[in-house]
Amino acid sequence: MKQLMTGDEAIARGAWEAGVRFAAAYPGTPSTEILENLSRYDEIHTEWASNEKTALESAIGASVAGVRSMASMKHVGMNVAADPLFTWAYMGVSGGNVIVTADEPGMYSSQNEQDNRNYARAARIPMLEPADSGECLAMMKDAFAFSEEYNTPVIVRMTTRVCHSKSVVETGERTEVPVKEWVKNPARYVSVPANAKRMRVELEERVARLAAYSEESCWNTVEDNGSSVGVIASGICYKHAKEVFGDTVSYLKIGFSWPLPMKLIASFCEGKETIYVIEENDPLLEEAVKIAGYTPKGKDTFPAYDEITPAVIRASIGLEPAPTPELDASDLIARVPTFCAGCPHRGFFYALGKRKDIMISGDIGCYTLASGAPYKALDSALCMGASISLGHGAQQAFNMTGTKKKAVCVLGDSTFFHTGVNSLINTVYNGSNTINVILDNRITGMTGHQDNPGTGYNAKGEPAALIDLETLVKAIGVKHVRVVDPNNLAEVNQALDDFMDLTEPSVIITRWPCALKKFSREDRDEFSPLFTEKYVVDKDVCIGCKLCTKGGCPALSFNKAEKKAVIDRSACVGCGVCAQICPKNAIGKEAAK
Repeated sequence: MKQLMTGDEAIARGAWEAGVRFAAAYPGTPSTEILENLSRYDEIHTEWASNEKTALESAIGASVAGVRSMASMKHVGMNVAADPLFTWAYMGVSGGNVIVTADEPGMYSSQNEQDNRNYARAARIPMLEPADSGECLAMMKDAFAFSEEYNTPVIVRMTTRVCHSKSVVETGERTEVPVKEWVKNPARYVSVPANAKRMRVELEERVARLAAYSEESCWNTVEDNGSSVGVIASGICYKHAKEVFGDTVSYLKIGFSWPLPMKLIASFCEGKETIYVIEENDPLLEEAVKIAGYTPKGKDTFPAYDEITPAVIRASIGLEPAPTPELDASDLIARVPTFCAGCPHRGFFYALGKRKDIMISGDIGCYTLASGAPYKALDSALCMGASISLGHGAQQAFNMTGTKKKAVCVLGDSTFFHTGVNSLINTVYNGSNTINVILDNRITGMTGHQDNPGTGYNAKGEPAALIDLETLVKAIGVKHVRVVDPNNLAEVNQALDDFMDLTEPSVIITRWPCALKKFSREDRDEFSPLFTEKYVVDKDVCIGCKLCTKGGCPALSFNKAEKKAVIDRSACVGCGVCAQICPKNAIGKEAAK
């Protein structure tokens, strides 16, 4: 059957058809939808892991136990999973194992733009790079068979455009792969130096076989159009190059991208007057062409960063821009990213942003928006879980230099489970005196409302064990813990005041569900009223001071003609933060009708 699918959907379908039985992931754009789609298949056990490392380790365990397994993650997640990844390459698989990395050239939802093709080369793990959804499905099926044939994990590298673009996919039936019997084998699975030294030699022998396979792989193909101009590309760059050049040039399409087919590359380049190497981010293909003895036009012609779109290719080689619909820029309204109406982070960051003599160490999540106007209440955002560790280091430096500043570390509930727990343990163990704030909005908000260990539900939406944050924090050794309603500014400020002068670490847990969340029965039982009220401005009392707009709520605006604040009733969800900010009590609850 032919279907229209995104790359993420096709990856999931390919895994299902390949007979996968176990899949784990941590949500992160643009990879999130892979596990979400996998969870719809009853034959596959799916898990939202606490982080990418545990996801990969669990998938490795399933492979060792004899079933086909996979782990998926965004590109920065591979950094978290790198520890098991490199040793896993030494051991080899039992059941086929595939790791999907979703890279993000252009950094639309990421803090860096790393190129995870480097991981394949560094860890000596074969890599496949699909260019469209059809290849996503086909390559996944091939990857599992290939994994078992060559006794190796396989990396499938996606990029944003492949993940989220749709194309036609030829779907098939599921192949039920027999489970391999687990056999006790510590010489293989206990990577102490004596065993690792032997496996290291075996790894190089495997790489040699993989290099030979790459020369014949069906995923590395030449399209000879009789041109003296050749284009070498992989993934979405091949599709974009085809859009620009059509049939006027010849192509070497790289789909099996590590080890690279060096003989095929040299053969393709032979006799070409011009060789374009089109790749996003790092010049890995370009380096290979140079090693083969040719001088291509690569990063001296195309950008070393951002997406290499058809428009970028055309501009880089001096072609006229392709015709595009005209746009009247005056019709565009400039809007900065902001918290949603009713977001439980808004009140907290409004209160925090008014404080002096603090450094606010942030993290990766919706709350990173607090760095901008009107809050300006975030001073750093490095990587998942780093808020507590970075803040701890800063606080130690402030203390030793006599600097009168307090580090306030903020991160979300899912991020705390991801790597914040480790950081808080480090803070307690080393006797820091930071204020650590866990913004518990009852869901993994930034990536689209995936469940986590604190929600009480698993990846399939079934009831699961719930890890209580307050209990966990106290078990770590934090003595000063306070749970507050972030919409109650007095409560937030009191907690901050009480903890500001402590010489020990403290934790504030702000607990209120995301305004966009599909509320569970437990949410409705615990939180009341749950976004059922509306607030209005009494224009006779409002003095037009605009202080209410400092809360940053998109439901609230200022009418310049009337010089009065206005609340959009359709957007207001009744959090009441604006009413607490107003100095004249001009904002109140809408009267019951």
